[in-house]
Amino acid sequence: MTVPNPARAAAHLTGRDHLYVDGAWVAPAGTGVIEVTDPTTEEVIGTVPAGEAADVDAAVRAARAAFGPWSALPAATRAAHLGRLLDALTSRAPLIATTVARELGTPLKVATRVQAGLPLAVLKSYVSLAATAEATEEVGNSLVVREPVGVVGAITPWNYPLHQVVAKVGAALAAGCTVVVKPAELTPLTAYLLFDAAHEAGLPPGVLNLVTGTGPVVGAALAGHPDVDMVSFTGSTATGAHVSRAAADRIARVALELGGKSANVILDDADLARAVKVGVGNCLLNSGQTCTAWTRMLVPRDRYGEAVALAASMAAGYALGDPFDEATRLGPLVSAGQRERVRGYLAKGVADGARVVCGGLDADVPAKGYFVAPTVLADVHPDSVVAQEEIFGPVLAVLAYDDEDEAVAIANNSRYGLAGAVWSGDPERALRVARRLRTGAVDINGGAFNPLAPFGGYKQSGIGRELGAHGLAEFQQIKAIQR
Repeated sequence: MTVPNPARAAAHLTGRDHLYVDGAWVAPAGTGVIEVTDPTTEEVIGTVPAGEAADVDAAVRAARAAFGPWSALPAATRAAHLGRLLDALTSRAPLIATTVARELGTPLKVATRVQAGLPLAVLKSYVSLAATAEATEEVGNSLVVREPVGVVGAITPWNYPLHQVVAKVGAALAAGCTVVVKPAELTPLTAYLLFDAAHEAGLPPGVLNLVTGTGPVVGAALAGHPDVDMVSFTGSTATGAHVSRAAADRIARVALELGGKSANVILDDADLARAVKVGVGNCLLNSGQTCTAWTRMLVPRDRYGEAVALAASMAAGYALGDPFDEATRLGPLVSAGQRERVRGYLAKGVADGARVVCGGLDADVPAKGYFVAPTVLADVHPDSVVAQEEIFGPVLAVLAYDDEDEAVAIANNSRYGLAGAVWSGDPERALRVARRLRTGAVDINGGAFNPLAPFGGYKQSGIGRELGAHGLAEFQQIKAIQR
């Protein structure tokens, strides 16, 4: 049950009525606004401008004008600018966490550690990596150099509203690109904190610009803009396809980080209790609104009943409630629409023969707020809808397999390939299985997320990589100079 909390009252948010273009806060071209709703209370907590194509034009012009001077700066100078941005953003870490807790519903502890902590770590990595942007290579009689792509349009999602922006902006600025950011309309307030920090840090005008608005208007204008050299998009696979088509008309570069339906493969010699515990936690992180979530748990058939019971027990321990309540482990979904989407998948899963062993449509949830109970589904067929489609909610499907080859086959039976996990008492065996999974990342025995490692997917999970040196390279062109 949601309870009043002093921290919630202190985390007051107000709307923002300006865009950030050419180093200044400017009025939007139109008068439309987007309301931002607290998914816990269902109350409007602010508004932002509903930008128009004219706003995108102005932002892109500013980014184009700034590109030459910014890209000509020595790498060390760009690194110093990023360092000042990092300092300004770090001072806002508590406000970042409370803002995400309000507009997304992430429990404050998780928002502090992940939603605020991770993007700061990523930005710090690009302060260091910026110095490598001008690295050259000798290949025979050729000098191979790296140059910035140009003006970047960054279109970002609502589930990690600062991390997904910083992963693009940090790499693009380090590479020497300039950027126009279009944040998700459901969680735009967090992005404003980054631009407050950029203004305080004194980034040169036009290097980083903000246009809020809807996907069909601002997103489409940015993806199709003739003076945008690259579009970096994170979101659904369906929208990613639209972005690709818009950019293809002018042969612009595209980087896409899309959906996932990741498999957690627990082998017969694994520590089952630990694997299930960590697997449930991974699936339920951010209320299941995580593209890398291990939403399919694969277990040996002779241990299936034990694994299902463990998963149900673990999931039942995730208390629903106000993100500012210390007892809360699972917040609401981001919107009423997202809640209904997840509930629709639960109904479809049951209709297809899945067995609800925890949570489900009839579970008790707070009367107010967009809550769905943590749910574990057993007896899920590998080809069923809930095993194939990205639900993006707190829903875990547990599947049985007979041998290692079948486990790999089930794991790869997906149009996605973003992440996954393998658990085994034999690290070498786990590595062999991990290499057989057609996915962009695999964690072995709970290996920690590495913000320096390349992040991205196979198949319909995307094109390109973010984070670390590979993420920097996405924003660079390669030139060969023969001598």
